[in-house]
Amino acid sequence: MQKLENLILMAEDELTQYSTDARKIEKLRQKINLSFSVIEQKKIKEDLLSQMPNDPLSKIIENQRQTVALPFWGIAGLGLLFGISSQQPLDFIAPLVAIPLAINIQKKGWKLQAKRLIIQTLEEIETRIKNLNNQENK
Repeated sequence: MQKLENLILMAEDELTQYSTDARKIEKLRQKINLSFSVIEQKKIKEDLLSQMPNDPLSKIIENQRQTVALPFWGIAGLGLLFGISSQQPLDFIAPLVAIPLAINIQKKGWKLQAKRLIIQTLEEIETRIKNLNNQENK
């Protein structure tokens, strides 16, 4: 399980880079091929596929995490603004609730996106292996 967490961290590192998805997959593919055997790669893929949620909300969070979190950031900002300007302590409840929600939404989306990148990379590795086997058989 530690290997899977390390792999997710590697994928998160690739997500921080400003590059195309193909380039991210290519860089991650090299790391995976050096770190894991084919059998381990299949097990990791199965584990990740079983962990990925299928509900529509999770898919939206995965693809649009910042868009989903934006209203909560706005509520937090307005709560701070109204709390400071009108000097009412009850207005500070909104930021106390909205900021952790926004952060958790973005964290969840980030993890889901990293896992999706790993799955895409593992699928590309499988495709390359199949293509190599087909070329050898010809």
